[in-house]
Amino acid sequence: MVMKGKKGVILGIANKKSIAYGIAKACREQGAEVAITFLNERFEKKLAPIATELECGTRLYPCDVSKPEEISALRESLARDMGEIDFIVHSIAFAPKEGLSGRFVDTPKSAFGISMEISVYSLIEIARELRPIMSDSSSILTLSYYGGVKYVPNYNLMGVAKAALEMTVKYLAEDLGRDGIRVNAISAGPIKTLAAAGISDFSFLLKWNGHHSPLKSNVTIDQVGNSGMYLLSDLSSGVTGEIHYVDAGYNIMGMPAVNFDENGKPTIAWNGE
Repeated sequence: MVMKGKKGVILGIANKKSIAYGIAKACREQGAEVAITFLNERFEKKLAPIATELECGTRLYPCDVSKPEEISALRESLARDMGEIDFIVHSIAFAPKEGLSGRFVDTPKSAFGISMEISVYSLIEIARELRPIMSDSSSILTLSYYGGVKYVPNYNLMGVAKAALEMTVKYLAEDLGRDGIRVNAISAGPIKTLAAAGISDFSFLLKWNGHHSPLKSNVTIDQVGNSGMYLLSDLSSGVTGEIHYVDAGYNIMGMPAVNFDENGKPTIAWNGE
């Protein structure tokens, strides 16, 4: 088992449909010891059965990243219960509703600030606070999306946040490399998660990606989870600062693939249904 002897913390599981859950499950199946965090009391109740499944024991900790004291408390809890850790999964993103609808030019400054703090700065803060308890061959992984490099309808402010997150990965990779810490991101294809529910017309986006990706499918949390496990394991010991796409190849497409009718005329053989 490639993660045997590894210990780490997963931040951002909401339920069993979460990408972070897929990563946690893959790491656990490969022998890792994991801890998970919850946002508030409501999520603590939801995550208790998942913590049991992942054999976390009492390693289910509160961590609202908008509260620095909870990040510090997380470090103390991890140090007490796990000692040194080998990996961190940062699966945290948020944009107020007004940042995900309407014209982008009308994005409120308050929404912009909140999104950047929760979706981007939290990665920096977590890396800084937990660095003292990280091993000298450890890995940090965060989650991005194609909307951070190309325009995606209705992604709006979240796209800008993901663009900032991807550059944060690169700057952290250089800075923390001297400490033996690797930093990477997975850019997953669209998946029906709790976060995706906040994006208008997500079902159309899901169908479009599935139809026009080279593999003619969408990805699953298990596929993303296995890729995440690889980036957290020693199998990827020479990889850092990378944005690894797990999207059935959709990101390579410059335009939709076309078919040809009986007269040789190009068509896009899909009506969105």
